Amino acid sequence: MGRRHVFTKTELLDQTKQLLLEYGYEGFQLKMLSERLVGARSTIYQYYANKEEIVAACLRRVMEDVLHQANAVDETDCMKALQQLLTIYLKEAGFHQMLGFVHKINKTNSPATARDLEFVEQAHFLLKNQLERLFVRAREEGHVKPDIPLSAVIGVFLNLINTPNLMNIPLPQWSELLYRIFWEGAGNR
Repeated sequence: MGRRHVFTKTELLDQTKQLLLEYGYEGFQLKMLSERLVGARSTIYQYYANKEEIVAACLRRVMEDVLHQANAVDETDCMKALQQLLTIYLKEAGFHQMLGFVHKINKTNSPATARDLEFVEQAHFLLKNQLERLFVRAREEGHVKPDIPLSAVIGVFLNLINTPNLMNIPLPQWSELLYRIFWEGAGNR
C-alpha cells in the first residue's frame, strides 16, 4: 500500500486562491480546501493553524507577486508604465476582489496572520503610490486633462480591471484594447 500524497504549501495556497475567488471569504471553508487537495486534511495544519492564517498567507503571496511585477516596470515613460501596470492588474484581476477580504480577517489570534496582513496593506499602499506618481507625471506631460481630479481618473483606470472579456481576447491584446479605450475613448471625434 502506497503512502498518501502530501500536497505542498504552493498547492495549498493555489487552491485557497481559487476557492476565495469562487466563494469569497465567508464561503471559504477548510473542508472545501481539503476536498480539493490530494492528501490528509491534517496536512493543512502542518502549514497553517486556521482559516485566517491560510487566507492571509494566500493574500500575501499574491501581493508579493503583483508587487514584484509592478516594481519591475520601467517608469521612464509614464504612459508605457501605466499600460504595463494595467496588464499586471488584469492578469491578477481577482486579487482586486480579494483585497476586500483583508478587513474581514481576524488578525488578533495569530501573529503570522497579523504580519501577512500588514505586509498586504503596506504593499497596497506602495502600489497606490506608484499609480498616483505615474498619473501625476501623465498630467504634467499633458496626457490627463487638468480639470478632472486625479482620484477620479485613477478610479476609472482601476475599474478597467473589472471589465469582462466577453470576446476571450488574449490578455496582452485585451489589456491594449482597454488601455486604448481609456486614453482615446470609444467614439468618433
